[in-house]
Amino acid sequence: MHKLLASLITIAITAALSVPAVAGIRDPRVNQRQHHQQARVAQGVKSGELTRPEVKDIRSDRRDIRQEERQFKSDGQITKDERQELYQDQKAASQEIYQEKHDDQVRPKAE
Repeated sequence: MHKLLASLITIAITAALSVPAVAGIRDPRVNQRQHHQQARVAQGVKSGELTRPEVKDIRSDRRDIRQEERQFKSDGQITKDERQELYQDQKAASQEIYQEKHDDQVRPKAE
């Protein structure tokens, strides 16, 4: 009985300690924005608003942001300053997507 109780307490403590670590590195807002930006790029490609070089540049920027996010998460948490930097980088990427979609360049249609 004591061994079972000790095991249950150990499991409970381990679970309680692991939750804050996971909560410190997950940010649904960052992930949601990444998915939304991807959908905007896909829509821009489909409509012809984005040219191949524009898409390549946007994807490169998004890849850099994901790499930065992985680097921030490498120590097991994202600090407030790191999270703010991610938000700023994502905002700049979002603005770039908007600008590229609304400039005068269009993808030539296949003939």
